[in-house]
Amino acid sequence: MITSAALPRWWVPGDWNGFFGLFTNVVLNVIVLTGLCLHVVNLPPDIVYGRILPALGIALPLGNLYYAYLAWRLAKSEGRNDVTAMPYGPSVPHMFIVVFLIMLPIYLKTHDALLAWRSGLVWCLVIGAIVLLGAFVGPTVRKYTPRAAMLGTLAGISIAFISMRPAFLGWEDPWLFMLSLTIVLVSWMAGVRLPYGLPGGLAAVVLGTVLAWLAKLVHLDDLMQPTEVVAALGQFGLRLPYPSTDFAKALGDIGPLLVTAVPLGIYNFTEGMNNVESASAAGDNYNLRKILLADGVGAVVGSMLGSPFPPAVYIGHPGWKSVGGRIGYSLATGVAIALVCFLGLTALLLALVPLVAILPILLYIGLVIGAQAFQASPAKHAPAVVLAIIPNIAEWAKINIDGALGAAGTSADKVGMAALGQVGVVYHGLATLGGGSVLAGMVLGAMAAFIIDRKLTQAAIVAFVGAAFAFIGLIHGPHLGWMVSPLVSLGYVMFGAVCLLMSRQDAPPAAA
Repeated sequence: MITSAALPRWWVPGDWNGFFGLFTNVVLNVIVLTGLCLHVVNLPPDIVYGRILPALGIALPLGNLYYAYLAWRLAKSEGRNDVTAMPYGPSVPHMFIVVFLIMLPIYLKTHDALLAWRSGLVWCLVIGAIVLLGAFVGPTVRKYTPRAAMLGTLAGISIAFISMRPAFLGWEDPWLFMLSLTIVLVSWMAGVRLPYGLPGGLAAVVLGTVLAWLAKLVHLDDLMQPTEVVAALGQFGLRLPYPSTDFAKALGDIGPLLVTAVPLGIYNFTEGMNNVESASAAGDNYNLRKILLADGVGAVVGSMLGSPFPPAVYIGHPGWKSVGGRIGYSLATGVAIALVCFLGLTALLLALVPLVAILPILLYIGLVIGAQAFQASPAKHAPAVVLAIIPNIAEWAKINIDGALGAAGTSADKVGMAALGQVGVVYHGLATLGGGSVLAGMVLGAMAAFIIDRKLTQAAIVAFVGAAFAFIGLIHGPHLGWMVSPLVSLGYVMFGAVCLLMSRQDAPPAAA
C-alpha cells in the first residue's frame, strides 16, 4: 500500500515483465499486419511503411499512454501500488477481417491496391464511430450481465484465438518452444526468481533467440536466415504520419462496408466491456466509458492518418498483473511501438527474433484469461462459463476448416454439407453457432447463469434479446440483414417462452 502523501510509482521491477510481454505481443501483431498488407493485398511498401505503420505509431501509443494515466489516477485515488494499466494494441480479429473481407476482395475485383486501402480506412472509421457510441451504452449492459457470461466469452477468445495457434506453431519447433515455455511458466506461473532477477519474458526470448542463431551456425536448425536480416535493414528510416483525406475517396461505397463494420464495432465495445470486467475481477475497477472512448478515438485517429487497423483494449490484464506489470509497462510499450513504427523496424525484428521464442508468452496469457473465467465467477456458474466459451470454439473451427478447404481449391459449399457430414464435420452447425461468437457467447452464458440462479424471467428477457440479435444477423448469422437466421430466432423465442412459463411454478430457492 502507499501512503496518502505518496504518489504511485511510474515504474517498478515487475514492469520489465509486463513491458517485454506486452511489447512482444503488440509488435508481433504489427509484424503480422505488415506482412498481410504487403503479401496479401499487395500494397506498395511506401504505403505500408510510409502511411500505415506511422499512423499506428500514433494511434497505438495514444491508448497505451492514456491507459497508463488512468492506472496512475486509480492508484492515487485508492492509495494502492498494485494497480495494473489496461493493455492496448491492434485488434487481432479485425486485422484479418479488414484484410480478407474488405481490402482483398476489392483488390481482386479492381486490381487497385490504393482503393482497397482507402476502403479499409473508411471501414476503420466506422468501427471507431460505433465504439464511441458503445461507450455510452456499454456501462448499462455491463451492469445487468452476469460476470460468468462476460468472462466466459472472453475465455473462449483466449482459448480459441490466443492459446491454440501459439501452441500449434510452437510444436513445429518443439525443442526451442519448450525451452522458452519452461522459463515463462516457472518464472510467471510459479513465481520463481530467475538468476540476477532477470524478467522471465525477456529471458525466454533472449535465450531462445541466441540458441536459434547458434542452431543455424552448427546446421542443427534452419529457422533463422541471415539474408533476411540484410534485406530488412533496407526498410530502416524515419517516417512520420500526416493527416489526409484518403478515406474520403472511398466514402461513396460505404454501404457494403457497413455489413461487417456494424457488427464488428459492436464486437469491439463488447470485448472492451468484457476486458474491463476481467480487470475488475483482478482488483482494478476502471471506468468502462473512459476505456471505450480511448478505443474509439484510436480507431478514428488511425484511419485519418492512414491505418485501416482499429486498435482495442487487449485481453490479458490479469496476466500482466500476475507477472508484476503495473503502470510503466504500458508507457514503455507505447513509446517502443512508436519507435518501431516510425523507423520501419518491424521487418528487422521479425528477421532477428524467432517467432517460436515469443509464442509461449501469448500461450501464458491465454491460460490466465481462460482460468480467470472460472476463478472469478461463482463456482455454481461454471456451466454458464463453458456455454459462453463454445461459440468461440465453433468460430475457430470454422475458420480452420475454411482455410483447409481453400488451400485445396474448394469450399464448404462446393464440397456440400452432406459430404462433410459423412466425415463428421458438422459445418452448418459450426457456422451458425459461431456467427457473432463474442456476442453469442455473452447471450448464451447470461441465459445459463440466470437459469442457475433460478431467475427465469431474466433468462427469458435475455433469450428474447438473443432472438432479436439473430433475426438481424448480429449473432448466428454471416451478415447483417432482415430475417438472417429466423429459425435460430424462433429457438430463442421458444427458450424464453418456456422460461416464462416455468417462472410461474413454485420452486425452492436456488442453492448458494
